[in-house]
Amino acid sequence: MRARYKPWAADLIESHPEIVIPDPTLLKGKWQQEFGNDQPLHIEAGTGKGRFIVGMAKANPEINYIGIELFDSVIVTALESVLESPEGVPNLRLLRVDAKNLADYFEKAEVDRLYLNFSDPWPKTRHAKRRLTHESFLKIYQSILPADGEIHFKTDNRGLFEYSLVSISEYGMLLKDVSLDLHANEPEWNIMTEYEEKFSKKGQPIYRMEAQFQEN
Repeated sequence: MRARYKPWAADLIESHPEIVIPDPTLLKGKWQQEFGNDQPLHIEAGTGKGRFIVGMAKANPEINYIGIELFDSVIVTALESVLESPEGVPNLRLLRVDAKNLADYFEKAEVDRLYLNFSDPWPKTRHAKRRLTHESFLKIYQSILPADGEIHFKTDNRGLFEYSLVSISEYGMLLKDVSLDLHANEPEWNIMTEYEEKFSKKGQPIYRMEAQFQEN
């Protein structure tokens, strides 16, 4: 997700290393120390402007969250949301990194759950390897999640959803709670992303699934 260039974004990000971690490789295997507790850790790859991850962190203080986004001009909005929260969001950190390098920042089983929300569909066949549900990415997620770790996935793109169902199934994961229209009977716990609200207002169905790795 790209956004209009914001020349001031980098400076604001660098001035808040307590929220946007400058070098997450130094915290690999030490995230409980960073948060100062032993709570479960959930991460979102491609956090965008942060509405979902900030909302989840506020709604679930008993869980630690990390939002991952590559672009300054996007992640800075998530940072601003945290800074604007009167009581702060102590159980949330942000990483300005590429999701393909997750294994550099987390040990095996250090992450309890991974969220993928409205990822770039990369519709051209030649770009399939860039999709965040491609086999190559599933291997990365498996390297940081526990043996029975879960991926929760939402998208408005039917083609990406169908591709992901096949990719995840062929990888040997267990599909759970597959929904072809999440908002037809929206669960109370659902927190919408910016894209989700935009597309659902247009009457577009939101597709969702949960997938679980299987212990060998």
